Amino acid sequence: MTVYAYVDGPLGEMLLVGEESADGRTVLASLSLPGQKGAAVVREGWRHAPGAFEGIAAQLRSYFTGGLTRFDLTYADAGTDFQRRVWRAVDDIPYGATVTYGEIAARVGAPGAGVRAVGTAIGRNPLLVVRPCHRVIGADGALRGYAAGLERKERLLGLEGALVR
Repeated sequence: MTVYAYVDGPLGEMLLVGEESADGRTVLASLSLPGQKGAAVVREGWRHAPGAFEGIAAQLRSYFTGGLTRFDLTYADAGTDFQRRVWRAVDDIPYGATVTYGEIAARVGAPGAGVRAVGTAIGRNPLLVVRPCHRVIGADGALRGYAAGLERKERLLGLEGALVR
């Protein structure tokens, strides 16, 4: 069953969407921010279940207060094979660090023209904040593309001490 909840945070009210697993845990399928391009929308038949996201919400609170540097969550298996490879590479970017789109492209075996495809895959990341696509920057060090807006990307990088000026 698809469940959802809203969680307040410094970037606005986040929409969490997940699937309840047989063991009672919630597998996170989406974390959306207000005004985000391609954000999830609550659908008929979904169940509002704030309790299903208590552990996830606690990790988010800890992250936003500087107490957590890596999320320990179970994610839904979504996306194409290429997107999942890109997202795994993004998951490996350490807290407080940044890498370029070109570096991610090289890590997934798609250098050169593959940078554009990597950018597209990163732009389709359904798990903003917890899958740290905000840590991916332009080759010139500039902040580029973030589905929830560059000001939020800047805030997240600032929180992590990785703000590029």
